Amino acid sequence: MSDFPLSRRTFIGSAAALAAVPGTALGKMRKLKPSDTVNVAVIGAGGMGSNNAAALTSQNIVAICDVDLAHVAASLRDKDGTLRPDRQALKDAYDKAAKHSDYRRMFDTQKDIDAVVIATPDHHHAVAAKMAMERGIHVYVQKPLTYTIHEGRVLLDLARKNPKLVTQMGNQGHSGDDGRRAVELIRGGAIGTVREVHVWTNRPVWPQGIARPAPVATPASLDWEIWRGPAPVGWGYHPDYAHFNWRGWVPFGSGALGDMGAHLIDFPVWALGPGLPTRVETRHSPWGGDTNPWDGRGPDELGSYPLASVTHYEFGNAKGGPVRMTWYDGGLMPPTPLGLPAGARMDPGGGVLYVGDKGMLMHETYGSKPTLIGEGVAERAAAIPQSLPRIQGGIGGHEMNWIRAIRGEEAISNPFEVAVPLTETMNLGIVALKAEQPIEYDGAAGRITNVADANQFLTREYRAGWEL
Repeated sequence: MSDFPLSRRTFIGSAAALAAVPGTALGKMRKLKPSDTVNVAVIGAGGMGSNNAAALTSQNIVAICDVDLAHVAASLRDKDGTLRPDRQALKDAYDKAAKHSDYRRMFDTQKDIDAVVIATPDHHHAVAAKMAMERGIHVYVQKPLTYTIHEGRVLLDLARKNPKLVTQMGNQGHSGDDGRRAVELIRGGAIGTVREVHVWTNRPVWPQGIARPAPVATPASLDWEIWRGPAPVGWGYHPDYAHFNWRGWVPFGSGALGDMGAHLIDFPVWALGPGLPTRVETRHSPWGGDTNPWDGRGPDELGSYPLASVTHYEFGNAKGGPVRMTWYDGGLMPPTPLGLPAGARMDPGGGVLYVGDKGMLMHETYGSKPTLIGEGVAERAAAIPQSLPRIQGGIGGHEMNWIRAIRGEEAISNPFEVAVPLTETMNLGIVALKAEQPIEYDGAAGRITNVADANQFLTREYRAGWEL
C-alpha cells in the first residue's frame, strides 16, 4: 500500500482547477483562539518540509503539496525502508491530508487552509508565499526567504498591508536561547564597540563549481515541469538538481550564502542594527564549468555557483558607526583570534566572530555556544541582564512559535519585517558575485548606484504561468 493513500479530498491536478476565482476573492482569514487547532498545508513535504511538519502534528495538517510523493514517503523512513519512530505521527497526518502536486491549484481549490509551510527550492518561495498571503493565509517560509531582492520587498509590502497575517522565516536559530544571549551581550557592550565581524561556513556540501550535466530520464514519480516552476530555463532533469542538490545551481538556488547566511549573518545584523549594506564586493573561485555565466550568454547556459567565495560588506549607515563584515564559504575561514580560551576552537562547520574594542565574542551556527575572548569580558558579560524574550522550546520551538503567534498567544520570533532586510543583505552578496565588481547600494531606493547593469540582478525573469 502507498504511504500516502488518497483521502476523500482526492489528488487535485487537473488543468481545469486553474480556472478558479482569483486568490484575492477567496475569502477572509479565519480568526483563531488559543484553544483552536490551525489548519496547515505543507508545500515541499519531504526533506526540510517534513522536519517542519513533524513539529506541527499537534495541528491539523489538511494538505500536502509535492511534486514527488515517493520522495516524501522516503523522508519518513530510514535507509533500510523502516518507518522512523519519530515520524509515525507525521505519517498519520500525511495519510489523512489532501494531496496536491501544484500549489497554484491547491490555493485555488482548497478553502480550509489557515496557514502554510513553504519548504520548496528557493526559486519557488516568493511565488508561493505571495499567493498564500493574498488569500489571507499565514506563511512560514524556509530560508532564504526569497531568491531576489525585489521578491523580498514585494512580500514585505504585502505583510505591512496585512498586519494580521503572521509571517515567519525558517531560520530556527533566531528562536534559540544561546543566540539571543549573544545578541544581548553584543548590545550590552560586553566587548565594547564592534566595527568588524567575520562569518564563515563549510557549505557547499552539494554539487557546486561544476559544469552543468547532460539531462537524464526523469524519475516516474517526479513532475519535473512543476519542479522547474518559475525558473525560465529549459533544463532537463538530473539528480545533481533534485531533490537536495539544487542549491548550487543558479536558476534554482542561492548557493552557500543563501543557505547559511540566514543562520549566521542573522546575529550580527540583529545585534548591531547596521541597516542595509552600502558597499559589497565578492571574490570567488571559478564559476561552474570554469566559465563566467554573466558574459552575455542566455539563461539556458547558466551554471553552478563558484565552489568558494569571500564577500566583503560595508555598512556605512550603521547606527553605531560603520561596520565591516566578511563572509567566507567553501570551507574558507578567518584567522584564529588571539586569546582564544584553552579548549575552544573555531568550528569549521560555521561561526561568527565579533571584534570589539574591548574584546571578542564568537559563536557557532544558529548562535550556539557563545564564547567570550579577552580580559574583563566575562565580568562585563555577567552584569548584562536578559533583555530579549525567550521563545518556548527555543530552536526546536520555531514552528510552534508561529502557531502560537497565529492564535495570539506569543509574539512571532522572526517576521518578514526582520527577515526581509536580512535576506536582502544576503542577496546583495550574490548580486555582487554576478556583477563581478564592487557594488554601491542605496538601500532606501533599492538601487545599485555605481554599476547600472548590475540592477538587473535585483530581480529575475519568470516562466509563463509562474509570475510573481
